[in-house]
Amino acid sequence: MSYPYKWLKIGIPHWKSLNGAKWDIFEKRTDLYKTKWYVYVSPQNPRLRNVQGYNRNLKMASAAQDLLLGKIVGILENEASSIAGVRDKVDDIERELVIMKAFLKDADGKKAQREGEEAWITSVRDSVYDVEDIVAEFTYRIYKQKSGVRFARCLHQTFHIPKNLWYRRQIAKKLDNIKGTIKAISERNQKWIGLGAVPAVEGTSSPHDHIQKWMRDQAEACLFTNEDELVGIEAPKKVLMEHLVNGQQSQTIVSVVGMGGSGKTTLVAKIFNNDIVKRHFDCYAWVVVSQDYVIEDLFRSLIKQFHEAKKEKIPGEINVMSYRELVKILVDYLNSKRYLVVLDDVWDINVWAKIRVSLQDKQLGSRVVLTTRNNDIAKYAFGVVSVVYDIQPLGKENAWELFCKKAFSTHPNNSCPPELETIARELVGKCNGLPLAIVAMSGLMSSKKSFSEWTNACNSLNWYLTNDPALGYMKTILLFSFNDLSYRLKHCFLYCSLFPEDYSMKRKRLIRLWIAEGFIEHVRGVTPEVTADRYLSELCYRSMLQVVERNEEGRPKNCRMHDVMREIALSISEKEKFCAVYDGKDEGIEARRLSIQYEGEIKSSAGMSRLRSILVFVKETTLPSDCKYLRVLDLENVSITNLPDHLGYLFNLRYLNLRSTHIKELPKSIAKLRNLQTLNIRDSEIQELPKGIAKLLNLRHLIMYRYTGDYSGFRYVEGTRVPVDVSKLNNLQVLACVEAEEDTIRQVGCMTQLVRIGITNVKESDEMILCDSIQKLQQLHYLFLMASDEEEILQTNAIRSPPPQLKVVILVGRLENVPLWFRSLQNITTLYLHWSRLEENLVPHIEALPNLGYLTLINAYVGKQLHFRRGFVKLKTLTLRNYPLLTDIILDNGVMPNLHELIVWSCMSLKTVPLGLEYLTDLQRPSISEYSPIECIKFQED
Repeated sequence: MSYPYKWLKIGIPHWKSLNGAKWDIFEKRTDLYKTKWYVYVSPQNPRLRNVQGYNRNLKMASAAQDLLLGKIVGILENEASSIAGVRDKVDDIERELVIMKAFLKDADGKKAQREGEEAWITSVRDSVYDVEDIVAEFTYRIYKQKSGVRFARCLHQTFHIPKNLWYRRQIAKKLDNIKGTIKAISERNQKWIGLGAVPAVEGTSSPHDHIQKWMRDQAEACLFTNEDELVGIEAPKKVLMEHLVNGQQSQTIVSVVGMGGSGKTTLVAKIFNNDIVKRHFDCYAWVVVSQDYVIEDLFRSLIKQFHEAKKEKIPGEINVMSYRELVKILVDYLNSKRYLVVLDDVWDINVWAKIRVSLQDKQLGSRVVLTTRNNDIAKYAFGVVSVVYDIQPLGKENAWELFCKKAFSTHPNNSCPPELETIARELVGKCNGLPLAIVAMSGLMSSKKSFSEWTNACNSLNWYLTNDPALGYMKTILLFSFNDLSYRLKHCFLYCSLFPEDYSMKRKRLIRLWIAEGFIEHVRGVTPEVTADRYLSELCYRSMLQVVERNEEGRPKNCRMHDVMREIALSISEKEKFCAVYDGKDEGIEARRLSIQYEGEIKSSAGMSRLRSILVFVKETTLPSDCKYLRVLDLENVSITNLPDHLGYLFNLRYLNLRSTHIKELPKSIAKLRNLQTLNIRDSEIQELPKGIAKLLNLRHLIMYRYTGDYSGFRYVEGTRVPVDVSKLNNLQVLACVEAEEDTIRQVGCMTQLVRIGITNVKESDEMILCDSIQKLQQLHYLFLMASDEEEILQTNAIRSPPPQLKVVILVGRLENVPLWFRSLQNITTLYLHWSRLEENLVPHIEALPNLGYLTLINAYVGKQLHFRRGFVKLKTLTLRNYPLLTDIILDNGVMPNLHELIVWSCMSLKTVPLGLEYLTDLQRPSISEYSPIECIKFQED
């Protein structure tokens, strides 16, 4: 069929959004480079006929409408040249953005820059932010236009078109301006800096070379420190000396590990200089390795020190000897000697692989001491006997003694004036036992006399770290650890500074935030969660974060940032506009991420509209408005009852945390958040999710269970009702907890990508569907099932082949018998049975599980005796609670050889303490009581 249509080229791709029931047919034409939209203009269409001049004598229902539409087409024709290429310009600037970010990543990998280079890099970084803002604005306008009501439905909506065209023209101008700015930055660099083009002046050294030399000098200076100046080293000194002068004759590596400034080098230096140690070894040498080492130089240093220590003549011409010649000298010299070698400040495990050829094991009791900031290096399998000593922070009294020695050295007995003691102890507390920080802070404060000077310094540590030379050397040493991180790890580390001082950061929360921010590298075949978990472990291994608690698999569960490291991270973050902490001061916000730690109204500033993340750590606050580009909104524990109506326009939102808020209902507009990856409504007042939740196809983590507060009863946790089409969420990794109703359990079986599932309100009649669904979840690591009430039997016997990777199983409800599938849980680390009230003895069914580390049994057995005869080889914690009929607990010799913690509470009929406690040689904390804390029975922390 042919139509008497005329082609009219439309200059913007999204004019297609004007298409409606009464409008004409649009067509997309694509050539090699560009995509354009065309509209058929029909003589039968009275609106466009009039606009284009067809049948101008035709009467119209509304002259005003015709006039307005004519103006719209006029704008299209007149502005086509400026707005038609907006999409092309956006694509072009996005390509430029990729290159600029790659440059920043490369520049970040350089050890140190001169001031001119730093200024240029800062200019590029600012331009990257500008480009991101423009692209975000363009995307936002397109999203908002697509999300609105169709243009043709009512007359007043036509006003949107000139406005959108105006925005597009403004964006086009901004894109032209930013391209000009980028070009100018490049030209200035070529003119004044010549980065990468101008060769270095012969005979000069870079800032990094100066820092490396200074670090080596500082390390070697520790060899000459007066022991009277040191505090708290006697106990670790005794332990390390025992490793050096006693023990087996085979070569042994002793690794001393701790964060920068923890006193590793100072401690080892005191042992190295000890007369007992020196008499024990035939020869000894101390080598500072550092980040940039040359293996031949290390060999030369070893040769010189071995000979100098014995006042022997150093072999001639070693400065021109080859690798092979140097190795031969060392091998021959050490052939029949017991040696001690200290490798100080090791950053790379390959240094041992390169140097070990010269340090051969002749079974003479030789020792190699290695100091490092990295646990991965310390715990490396060196191929010889190895020992790891994790250096601990100074205790409160030792820290106070060291501080007073330095800060009040001119006072009688190094005593602190009474009027300064409170503020001084607060300052020492910020150092968290880190000797480097204590010495640096005491040096800074030694010149402060009045209380006001001390108070100002204590409240302005961030400024002093950046500007005061007294803290400069401390910052330099700690920055070495930061500078050694990869580009992505640096972002993850800086992000942790958004959390308040001494805040215990949960592993899963950090991981989900990092994923939402885009910090996690895409690795083929590996989920972002696994990669992010590796990032966190690496930061902990490198002593950048401190592990507060580990989970059942030994991974960090909670961690914190050292106060001094946090101050350094904040100073870097503010300089790079990465993130900032809002403390109520009337200062402009230029950072991309904001941590709100101030109760009260947030004062608006121009930079607020550019924010990408907001994390709130106070109960009461007023959120800044016009933050339409947010990726992260974390409102955990904030006293809010409603979400803003414009939530649906946060098109870029990846992470929404409403945990422990007073929100009762999610708005329907949440269905528009198509990029959302994490939705956490745990312990809020939301009992049901809106139907549109199934549209959030990028959702990965849906956390929505609620504690009831009745921790001693059966129903201590509740789930949330979800739409039946929740199975459409094909990217979902975590679904905890969903309330079973209608077809929900069957739908769960379709979500085969799940790694964690929690289901409440399970009925006995659900057995076949439930078991069939669970067996389909082959990626499942974590299973939580809860019966509908305490009398309902939780039937799971139909499970024949449980998910092979299952590590945590929590069953809440009556069990008729011990599920047969328990015996096949070869990877399980945690088993938690609550109100099972089994008549059958559970113990023989689970005693052989090879990886079971945590066993919690609460009202799980109605018998009178629990007898543990064998097995439980990896069990670390056993909790028995609420057994009203239990009279005897018996532990045979050899059972639970690794048990560290035994908790027995509310077993009112027990005749005596468990029999056989004397066999539990590793038991650290037995707890037997009539009462029990609620922490014992909590559903595992998310």
